[in-house]
Amino acid sequence: MKKIINILGLAAVTLTVISCQDWLDMPSDTKVDSTTVFESVSRAEKALLGCYSSTFNRELYYQFGMGTDECFSTESDNNSKNNIGNYVYTTSNAPSSTYNAMYTGIEYANICIKNLPKMSVSESEQKRVNMLLGEAYAIRAMNYLNIVRYFGDAPYPTIPVEDIGVFTSSRVSRDTILDGCVKDLQTAIDLLPWKSAGMVSGSERITKNVAYGLLARTALYAAGYSLRWDLTTVPYDKSTVKLAQRDDPARIKALYKIAADACGAVIAQKENGLLPTYEEVFRDLVASKYNDETMLEYGQYGTNVNGTANGYTNGIFCHTSSMYMKSQPAMAAVPTYYFDFDEKDQRRDVTICNYGITSKNVRQMNPYGNNTIGKFRATWKTEVGTAVNKRDINFPILRYSDVLLMYAEALNELNNGPTSEAIKAYEEVRLRAFGNDKALIGTTPTTYAAFKNAVIEERKLELGFEGWRRTDLIRWGILYEKLAETKQRLFNMVDHKGEFANVDIFRAYKAETATSFEDPVVAVPFVGYKEHPLKTDSLEMVSKGYTWLDMTGSVAPSGGRKIAKDIDGTDQTWILNLYRGMCGDTRSIQPEGKNKVECVPLNQTSIIDINTGLTGEQHPCY
Repeated sequence: MKKIINILGLAAVTLTVISCQDWLDMPSDTKVDSTTVFESVSRAEKALLGCYSSTFNRELYYQFGMGTDECFSTESDNNSKNNIGNYVYTTSNAPSSTYNAMYTGIEYANICIKNLPKMSVSESEQKRVNMLLGEAYAIRAMNYLNIVRYFGDAPYPTIPVEDIGVFTSSRVSRDTILDGCVKDLQTAIDLLPWKSAGMVSGSERITKNVAYGLLARTALYAAGYSLRWDLTTVPYDKSTVKLAQRDDPARIKALYKIAADACGAVIAQKENGLLPTYEEVFRDLVASKYNDETMLEYGQYGTNVNGTANGYTNGIFCHTSSMYMKSQPAMAAVPTYYFDFDEKDQRRDVTICNYGITSKNVRQMNPYGNNTIGKFRATWKTEVGTAVNKRDINFPILRYSDVLLMYAEALNELNNGPTSEAIKAYEEVRLRAFGNDKALIGTTPTTYAAFKNAVIEERKLELGFEGWRRTDLIRWGILYEKLAETKQRLFNMVDHKGEFANVDIFRAYKAETATSFEDPVVAVPFVGYKEHPLKTDSLEMVSKGYTWLDMTGSVAPSGGRKIAKDIDGTDQTWILNLYRGMCGDTRSIQPEGKNKVECVPLNQTSIIDINTGLTGEQHPCY
């Protein structure tokens, strides 16, 4: 198999398709050139499918998914993943898996983009070749967005490495890269069929619908804030570092229009829509059932493609000896996140699981500090899956509700206030969350600033734990502010003051036993108490089969470990250490990392030292 030297530090790049077993059986002399792989449409399609295997990895929802106002690391403070989840970056611990995976996928896409147009095919086959080419352009753009939103300015190869000749590359302006991504996605849209054309099945491949959604997402990032510095002098000048949008107001406005038009096209097509309930979205996802709301998923099934461990580190707690077998959360819900939801918001108990499964299959209620991610719970599956750490649960990349919220955001930016279409899109998402009861969704803001803040909040509630919050906060220019606010709210929770003065201190619940997979339970019901119950009340509840739980403590499921620390004022260390690379490790919340950690440094050993074109081009604050 032909080896290709990767300009970005990968030892060898081959167009092997991990997710397609037929491809693994191809002759060993297969090479990435037009005389073999691209000699037939069927082989070319298998080559294109190989691009998808490098469009996502666990780092994107694990290390990069923590450190938000929704999610935190449960691991020890000296753990590398805990450090990344709390913005404690160094040039040696900086994550590189996402960086390398995305560039692998880009190299695959570049090979397809080069060779697919050269294929000599019949008129009937050309439509499929066009679709494959459209997918390649979209994948390249999707991967570059993932690089830019974490690493900022980066190398930008758009042709295969074997055609470049010089195997080194320096950083290129993120504006240039994202503008290129916009162009790629516009090209992809012209080439791709709508989902209704039936040329692909399921939601694991990109259609015109998906490409429009990816275009809107990319345009919003391209118009938004990011951590920037002067690229003209190497090594970079630290004094030039700033959190800012691009210096072109006209282009920013054009990008908002691109985003709005892209979302509008998906909405007008009427092929995608919201499911009747939020719960159904994630029950379908866990059960490997496609629907019209989850537009793009990263496929996870079988031994070879379960690279994300979705539902294991980011699932609910299940004891090793339970019928569901081990599920060990290494990331959990920030305790205040639970209270961001209105108690009538049906998304809360789907997004945040308020129980764990004991060794006896009992649903044991969590105190506030132990609530976990509920969207990918093992109890909702039909079976264990390939393995306890390979649950065969796809990861959602794009949902229709995201398109609606991007539409609302883009129109608000474009018109300096929400239009009727923006309000309608925003309210459509909220209405579903409240069982389509308009009386429960409140009054929608009509001014620019208030509506923008409403969308920012709504994205947190709708898209929790789906991997977008961290960089969304950065593109809005408010990462530090939101994390500092969250840290202060946690201290308020410890002190039982402000909005937390009257939250339940104790809850009584019935510890019932789960009896099957596809468990119908979403949340353990409870009776709340604002203060310690009287002894007579306590005994009466126990006689009725209730179990008492101190909500400010941290109780481990039987035989399991604690997930978080107490919220009772006795140990504040874990709160002090939250976001410590950004907000400091003191209660006064010093902005130690503001205008620094919004962009991740490049790993010195596995990225910069291998690519000599990046010599001296490290993040200037590291």
